[in-house]
Amino acid sequence: MLILQRMAMATSSSSFLSIPLLKTSSFLSPVKHCASPLSSEFRALSLYGGRNGVSTSSAMATDAQVSTQDDKLKDAQMEVTDKPEKVVLPTNESSESLLRIRHTCAHVMAMAVQKLFPDAKVTIGPWIENGFYYDFDMEPLTDKELKRIKKEMDRIIGRNLPLIREEVSRDEAHKRITALNEPYKLEILESIKEDPITIYHIGDEWWDLCAGPHVGKTGNINRKAVELESIAGAYWRGDEKKPMLQRIYGTAWESEDQLKAYLHFKEEAKRRDHRRLGQVLDLFSIQNDAGGGLVFWHPKGAIVRHVMEDLWKKIHIERGYDLLYTPHVAKANLWQISGHLDYYKENMYDQMNVEDELYQLRPMNCPYHILVYKRKPHSYHEFPIRVAELGTVYRYELSGSLHGLFRVRGFTQDDAHIFCLEDQIKDEIRGVLDLTEELLLQFGFNKYEVNLSTRPEKAVGDDDIWVKATSSLRDALDDKGWSYQIDEGGGAFYGPKIDLKIEDALGRKWQCSTIQVDFNLPQRFDITYVDSNSEKKRPIMIHRAVLGSLERFFGVLIEHYAGDFPLWLSPVQAHVLPVTDSQLDYCKEVTNKLKANGIRGELCQGERLPKLIRNSEMQKIPLMAVVGAKEVETGTVTVRSRFGGDLGTMPIDDFVSTIKSAIESKASI
Repeated sequence: MLILQRMAMATSSSSFLSIPLLKTSSFLSPVKHCASPLSSEFRALSLYGGRNGVSTSSAMATDAQVSTQDDKLKDAQMEVTDKPEKVVLPTNESSESLLRIRHTCAHVMAMAVQKLFPDAKVTIGPWIENGFYYDFDMEPLTDKELKRIKKEMDRIIGRNLPLIREEVSRDEAHKRITALNEPYKLEILESIKEDPITIYHIGDEWWDLCAGPHVGKTGNINRKAVELESIAGAYWRGDEKKPMLQRIYGTAWESEDQLKAYLHFKEEAKRRDHRRLGQVLDLFSIQNDAGGGLVFWHPKGAIVRHVMEDLWKKIHIERGYDLLYTPHVAKANLWQISGHLDYYKENMYDQMNVEDELYQLRPMNCPYHILVYKRKPHSYHEFPIRVAELGTVYRYELSGSLHGLFRVRGFTQDDAHIFCLEDQIKDEIRGVLDLTEELLLQFGFNKYEVNLSTRPEKAVGDDDIWVKATSSLRDALDDKGWSYQIDEGGGAFYGPKIDLKIEDALGRKWQCSTIQVDFNLPQRFDITYVDSNSEKKRPIMIHRAVLGSLERFFGVLIEHYAGDFPLWLSPVQAHVLPVTDSQLDYCKEVTNKLKANGIRGELCQGERLPKLIRNSEMQKIPLMAVVGAKEVETGTVTVRSRFGGDLGTMPIDDFVSTIKSAIESKASI
């Protein structure tokens, strides 16, 4: 895609944050989630024992002996068993009082720090999405000192000191800052362009340059709804050549209940962290020996990617796209023509010399698709022309910005480009919206935030085509019936765009899909078609991605499902578990039959049945087929579903057909 927005690690804020206190159920079918692994084993063993004469008490005693093993897998199994609830938390955008509380808390914290550490120099202290932070030039802090700072903050809040706004001249502000020996405040003062200068005092004991807003008195803050969270290093002004500062992060809310809900949200987000689950479930890794930001898809993760790619290709072929495969490198001149070397060079790897010619690892796929378009003349009869590729690109990212699958140096974009006529823009955009909805629904996402970005001040293309393209985007969204926000002037210099963020199980929003109209590259590469009057015209080019990148989308999927993938997407769909080694031959037959029917089944052995069941639960396997002597005799399996509980004993053919039906409909069993 043409100079897409950089992959963002952080999620965007919205008017409210809806926090499910439990993991979501699988897609489509309303399902039950199992409780703890131990209770699951009791139910599975009780079911099997009751039907087959096995003593569950002795089996559980065996489990107790092995329960201290496999701590890595146990760490993944942090299931929540209470009834699901939702707590709606306000945000800075939805609550003016919350924004005032957070801004004031930053000042109260700075005051507390300087009372405890008089030599500390203050810099900036803004409110942020879930709280606030302040940067200090001081000796490194410890967690123990955070507690001291919080205690001092509580004391300041309890004194109910007034927040007093004062306006002073620039000279007066400079004089006061110099008297305090606060060099960073002097630098901040120089960056303030408006006069007069506003100062906020906390009582008559502490002040800072600030435009507000704040609460009236420190007592308006609920000290039980404030918590200091962490300490981090941060360069002044984000410049690594400038001093390293101590940044203290805090969170603040209107009530203690809101703080508790937020802390629960943080714990749930930690439980779902794709980096941890990626290791525990053996899905992917980033190997230091190979370099940072380069993803290794392990067999289980690769299976999920294979399923994702197959679905993506199927939907695109059905909707009239031609699939492409293009090289990972090209002559550097190609990127000069496209403009990437002028506008995007800092995110591109160094060029390589091949037989005295410079080559470049591709940061984007779009120039390649243009070259495919240019391979032959085109007539207006051929439009629209849609091409799509799962194209791997390489972008240079600083090591400090790398973050699991969310910010990497090599990733595969689900990239597509549409070449069309001006009067086809609306229909093509609507088609992309329909495809986007269809694909995202398959993965369980049905809540979106949509933004329409319009022409910026500096732009290429005539006014009339901008108006027509923007109207086409707007009309397509209106036809679709999606609500959206207008981002005035937020479009790219080469055309207007639609950005779509998906909402996950925790209410977080992730930038994935983008649709961009481009007037720039068709001109740069001089691509044309012959119209009905046999004249050469320039086509409209539409860039679009639905998933964004497979790596990042996989990370979102892991966190959305907490690694508990729905049956159709799960890397292993069923475990076949023998009660004893006597049933191994029959279990192999069952496993082979599952595989022959396209079901991802695995035979597990080498442990007692309770341990096999426990391991299956820990690995989040959707289905377990338990096989004992009676199952061998009757040609059946005893089935437990991770989502649906005990399903009883059934013939193998019924088990296979049930799984195939559920996979086809993307439902749970």
